[in-house]
This record gives sequence, C-alpha cells and structure tokens, in this order.
Amino acid sequence: MSVENKVKGIIADQLEVGIDKLTLDTTFEDIDADSLDIVELVMALEEEFDLEISDQEIENIKTVGDVVRYIESKV
Repeated sequence: MSVENKVKGIIADQLEVGIDKLTLDTTFEDIDADSLDIVELVMALEEEFDLEISDQEIENIKTVGDVVRYIESKV
C-alpha cells in the first residue's frame, strides 16, 4: 500500500470522513478538523509510520498532500 493510501486511510478513520472525499489538495479546514483532531491524527501517523512529528512541523502541514510528502521524506 502506498504512503498516500495509508495516510488517507488513517485520516478517514481518525476524522470520520469518507476516504473518497480526500484528495492531496484537501485541507484539514475543509474536513472540519479541530486542534484535538489534529493531535490525535498526528499520534496515529507517528505510530503507523514509526516517526516523530514536531509541533513546528505540524504547523506547516495544511493539506493531505503535505502529510504525504512529509512522511515520504521521512521513511
């Protein structure tokens, strides 16, 4: 499974949104994710990909594509 598909699956599960609604351009604002949702999502991503995402890096992540590119650069 590609990083993109894994990330979309995790986002869909964590934020209870249809995976078909997620594109690389989808922002977390588009899917009504609040700060708690983002924290929980980051924890799930860190666990799935065995990495640590700093608070500073989280601030630069605005879209699903940002998440995918970030993880691809770390794994």
